[in-house]
Amino acid sequence: MKVILLQDIKGTGKKEQIVEVSDGYGRNYLLPRKLAREATAEALNSLERSKGADKHREEVRRQQAEVLSRELKGKVIQLEVRGGDNGKLFGSITNDQIASALKAQHGLDVDKRKLEQEEPIKSAGQSFVTLKLYPGISTRMIVNVKIKAK
Repeated sequence: MKVILLQDIKGTGKKEQIVEVSDGYGRNYLLPRKLAREATAEALNSLERSKGADKHREEVRRQQAEVLSRELKGKVIQLEVRGGDNGKLFGSITNDQIASALKAQHGLDVDKRKLEQEEPIKSAGQSFVTLKLYPGISTRMIVNVKIKAK
């Protein structure tokens, strides 16, 4: 019996894989538990359409990330924080602070986990931060840190 797996099954196969299983295993275990469905012509066509749609969605996301990467490349994020007279900050700049400044200044809502600092920002001046938009697509941005006047 040929079935299309609806989820990963150890020892049998991965999700959306078409596998040949014994009739008893298919009818008595996989089908009643909704772990698989029978590989009919209609089911195979449905599977192909869904794979095509998934591929198209991923391509659209990738193109949007590339456009956004080109727009943001080299943009400056201004931060004004408390610090000492010698240019040292009280603490360091966090990814959360950078993400909120990015939203306020450029209107881009970014998850703080997608930001990567080359080194911790602990003093005033310019530093670089990498924004990972999509696997393989990232852009470098400048973070300009100034000390707040008291």
